[in-house]
Amino acid sequence: MVQEYQIRVQPQTAYNEQNLVSYLSKEKGFDARTINRVRILRRSIDARQRQVMVNLKVRVYINEVPQDDEYQRVEYPNVADAPQVIVVGAGPGGLFAALHLIELGYRPVIVERGKDVRERKKDMAAISRNQCIDPESNYCFGEGGAGAYSDGKLYTRSKKRGSVEKILNIFCQHGASTSILCDAHPHIGTDKLPRVIENMRKQILQSGGQVYFNTKMTELLIEKEHVVGIRAVNHIDNREMELQGPVILATGHSARDVYRYLNDQHIEIAAKGIAVGVRLEHPAKLIDQIQYHSRNGRGKYLPAAEYSFVTQVEGRGVYSFCMCPGGFIIPAATGPEQIVVNGMSPSNRGTRWSNSGMVVEVHPEDLAEIERGGTAADNSHTDEAQGMDPLCMMHFQERLEKDCWQQGNRKQTAPAQRMADFVNGHLSYDLPDSSYAPGLVSSPLHFWMPPFIAHRLQEGFKAFGRQRHGFLTNEATLIATETRTSSPVRILRNDLTLQHIRLHGLFPCGEGAGYAGGIVSAAIDGERCADMAVQYLQQ
Repeated sequence: MVQEYQIRVQPQTAYNEQNLVSYLSKEKGFDARTINRVRILRRSIDARQRQVMVNLKVRVYINEVPQDDEYQRVEYPNVADAPQVIVVGAGPGGLFAALHLIELGYRPVIVERGKDVRERKKDMAAISRNQCIDPESNYCFGEGGAGAYSDGKLYTRSKKRGSVEKILNIFCQHGASTSILCDAHPHIGTDKLPRVIENMRKQILQSGGQVYFNTKMTELLIEKEHVVGIRAVNHIDNREMELQGPVILATGHSARDVYRYLNDQHIEIAAKGIAVGVRLEHPAKLIDQIQYHSRNGRGKYLPAAEYSFVTQVEGRGVYSFCMCPGGFIIPAATGPEQIVVNGMSPSNRGTRWSNSGMVVEVHPEDLAEIERGGTAADNSHTDEAQGMDPLCMMHFQERLEKDCWQQGNRKQTAPAQRMADFVNGHLSYDLPDSSYAPGLVSSPLHFWMPPFIAHRLQEGFKAFGRQRHGFLTNEATLIATETRTSSPVRILRNDLTLQHIRLHGLFPCGEGAGYAGGIVSAAIDGERCADMAVQYLQQ
């Protein structure tokens, strides 16, 4: 017999299999010896009250052994002799596009400017050790994209455009823990995601696909408004190549050279709103105490606590972004004279710190106000964005990142300020211990950051402090600057065919094209672009 139940239990029951079996046998009247397996189908923490509870949906196997897999598998045929599609970029959008092409019987050829996911680690270690950034291999460029070493969070609200469940099942098929199928906020972990990505690449190659690393697209091949392939160069040996086929362009949100190329070639793109701000780092124990309403923090059974904040300040959103409980802050620049910070967590979320991006919404039409040093959004000029430079938001990112680099002593040491000092306009004479490996330098962020950003962050932090007593504290550190929350450009495409609005056979894809906002939504968009590329070839 197999039964499913919705139950609400304390953490010591939810996170201990023996305790869970005992609870079910007592509450549902079963002999515990007859329960062969309890499979958790859904799990979410309810910390709204002082007593933290966990909501579970469970499947109980009584006198039966589970015959079904915990996840659904996808069959990948051999496509070595099939028509091919070019996939530019091996981030989540590109990888899932490639896997779905194989599933549909077509051969993917991936061109990735960076290195494979393991080799990237050496270049990322050099950023902290030598203050040296490889512009082709870093936290944003390389196999797995920005998500590979940026936590592996799989939570998304983009459920209308594709199957989140399928994406999670494919992750499991390639080595991720099946816990991601049940957790409300699934998370693979920075330490485990590279192996999953490697397995995806192996599947692509075993099925007859092709992957070129250290190879950058330099040109789209266009014939009569049809994209028929790409020209690319291997920047290790300077070998040039031409690849034929329709193109799924999944370059990620930091491929600024691609945006410049598209703009120079008059390929239609548009400026897109972004969000910029800082990384905010608290002691993990403090966040656990606040969120779980206990001086003891999370205790033995609960995971490191998460939080989510959002408010409006003078017409613009201020919110937490990419929260990393039990994680650390990393340098995420992709070139010289930049400081960019991001966050990640290992699978156990076990470090002494918790961090999140704290960012302010910025629209293209806000740039004039920012240049004037204003703090209030002038919503009367929204139509002006239509005639703006498509790269204006990217240029704004670049200026802010360079300002940050100059404040950080022209190295990867990041400017930082205690949280309460920032809100009150005071200089921080010392800084707390931090997870940011290149080091911090005390800096008056409230003084040199654009007032449009700084003022809204200050007011947002006051609001968040009122919502969670103890959150606004000088034990927390602001580390600048968080600018790569999303693409500053949208590559314009047809909503139905997903092709570029003018160029047939070009499928702008994922976060870099301005149509996704994280690993899962980019993966979903990759699958959708693969569907449309196949339809294009069949027609």
